[in-house]
Amino acid sequence: MKNITLSADEHLIEGARERARDQHTTLNSAFRTWLRDYTRQECQYEKAIRIIDELRGRGRIGRKLTRDEMNER
Repeated sequence: MKNITLSADEHLIEGARERARDQHTTLNSAFRTWLRDYTRQECQYEKAIRIIDELRGRGRIGRKLTRDEMNER
């Protein structure tokens, strides 16, 4: 595991430590969780954009669907 150094306002750090204590964890652990989730959000965003790009042009807006098309699964 790699170490990093962050700078933040003293009051923010103390508030974060208190919140971590209330959640029965450490500030380091809470930050690792945040960092993992932050990274996943970026991946999910990029995946959603790729899917939107793939779907673009496949459907027509305003076209009436047939009964068979509405019941396709």
